[in-house]
Amino acid sequence: MDKTSSKKIIIKVISKILDKKFKIIDDMKLIGAESPLDSMKLVEICVSLEDIAEQHNFEFIWTSEATMSKTNSIFRSIDSLAEEFANQSKTK
Repeated sequence: MDKTSSKKIIIKVISKILDKKFKIIDDMKLIGAESPLDSMKLVEICVSLEDIAEQHNFEFIWTSEATMSKTNSIFRSIDSLAEEFANQSKTK
């Protein structure tokens, strides 16, 4: 899966979880004070992405130490999450 396809999937998932109440942009913050997501919604997004990854025959791992580190977090933005999702799809 390429990053563009990954980004479309992530935007669709986030849009559904946020009930289309926010404009979704590539650099939208997924964590922190500027994020429209609380921790439960972020978990819901990740669980949805796990299900989608399974449908595409790969495992989406979002709970690893590297993933959770602040400086390298995949949750900085939609763009960073899309990049990680696409990268993990290539390591099936």
